[in-house]
Amino acid sequence: MTAVPATGRWRDRRGNGRRRRGPTATGVVAWCFLAPLVIYLVTFYAYPLYRNIELSFKDYTVASFVRGDAPFVGWDNFAEVLDSPTLGPALRNTLVFTLASLVFQYGIGLALAVFFQKNFRLAGTLRALFLVPWLLPLIVSGSVWSWMMNSESGVVNAALEAFGIGQINWLTSPHWSLVAVVVANIWIGVPFNLVLLYSGLQNIPHELYEAASLDGASAWQQFRRITFPLLRPVSAITVLLGLVYTLKVFDIIWIMTRGGPGTSSTTLSTWSYELGFGSLLPHFGPGAAVGNLLIVIALVFGLVYIRVQKRQEEW
Repeated sequence: MTAVPATGRWRDRRGNGRRRRGPTATGVVAWCFLAPLVIYLVTFYAYPLYRNIELSFKDYTVASFVRGDAPFVGWDNFAEVLDSPTLGPALRNTLVFTLASLVFQYGIGLALAVFFQKNFRLAGTLRALFLVPWLLPLIVSGSVWSWMMNSESGVVNAALEAFGIGQINWLTSPHWSLVAVVVANIWIGVPFNLVLLYSGLQNIPHELYEAASLDGASAWQQFRRITFPLLRPVSAITVLLGLVYTLKVFDIIWIMTRGGPGTSSTTLSTWSYELGFGSLLPHFGPGAAVGNLLIVIALVFGLVYIRVQKRQEEW
């Protein structure tokens, strides 16, 4: 095609001219629908992330935060975090908290999903009841578990004493505080796994189980050869979402133990909050640096998990 500058028209090989088209109505409508999402992502994700990165490279105090004249210190905040004696326990607790929560949440959620796959009376009611922990506000769940695990008047210790087991200081013992918050987080996360895995089971053709039964396959063989392999894509999404969520869990730990006693239940998320807002003299820069480390760890774990799943699919 050749352009004719005098008329602003385009001429094709046959000599037929046509005007250049501007934005179509469909394109304008599409951008109108897309604009609220873009504004939301920029306002609540991109800008806070940018501010957190900026905080980690400056020496912010309360006064300089208000005035906006904090000096640039480069990597000093990260060096302070890496040299801190709290880093080791926080990393270890974050790893234990995340792995233990994911394993038990997925295992219990899968067992319940397989159980509810069988149609029986009150199955829908029981599924709805299992969603209650997921629907409750986290502050309510944390407060309830704090009361249940109270050393003096908690129902957990009362139940253990009925079986002859002595009192356990769930929230005040360095040996049990991390176990306490892991148990509470497992209870909260099981319904999420149950919902996703149960929906995945509904997409597996029932004819496969009928054919396996005719071939004499046991229930365990059907699960190992049919259910688990065909559920792998849904399992990958479930574990990945659970991983990203669990790495940044803060509410339950802070409500139940505040990361203590000492650093026995401190994770990267609670440490970041404690540095930034947990004292009268906040350390905004180091707190933001810990938050950035947590973001990097979440990205690395997510990318590694996606890579492993992709290789398994190729094999």
